[in-house]
Amino acid sequence: MSSKLLRAVILGPPGSGKGTVCERIAQNFGLQHLSSGHFLRENLKANTGFPRTLVQAEALDRICDLDLVISLNIPFETLKDRLSRRWIHPSSGRVYNLDFNPPQVLGADDVTGEPLVQQEDDKPEAVAAKLRQYKDAGKPVIELYKRRGILYQVSGTETNKIWPYVYTLFSNKITPIQSKEAY
Repeated sequence: MSSKLLRAVILGPPGSGKGTVCERIAQNFGLQHLSSGHFLRENLKANTGFPRTLVQAEALDRICDLDLVISLNIPFETLKDRLSRRWIHPSSGRVYNLDFNPPQVLGADDVTGEPLVQQEDDKPEAVAAKLRQYKDAGKPVIELYKRRGILYQVSGTETNKIWPYVYTLFSNKITPIQSKEAY
């Protein structure tokens, strides 16, 4: 049985659910999920989201040819609410959301019991500026992949509602390892 290598990128503003979508893709299709931070540390020696700018997209082109780019379009108000309700465990990177993925004990990591923190840029007053910045820098990236015919835009307010569309897009490119739209 031959296996096909699929190179895909999930784009979306902070708080759009990229990490959750990537975990589901990895689980359903047996693909390796490289977070932007991991990918950049290994390949480009930087530590920002990727590709958020045209320069970063062009740098990615020098490393590999993409087969599929999915852009998660989430309404501004939804993102603002999600980000301002997000808390993290700094040493592990575990992310909690007080609405849909709360810690078992408020303010404490489920695994270690250590305190959770809210990053400065997740505080309500910083979220709007961060989202505007993403939109401005990301517009040329979206246009680049749209021109190439590999961009698919998925809109919604909940990962569980957009997941069937993402699953279908991947199913058209690679065979799932599970027989149902799991998770």
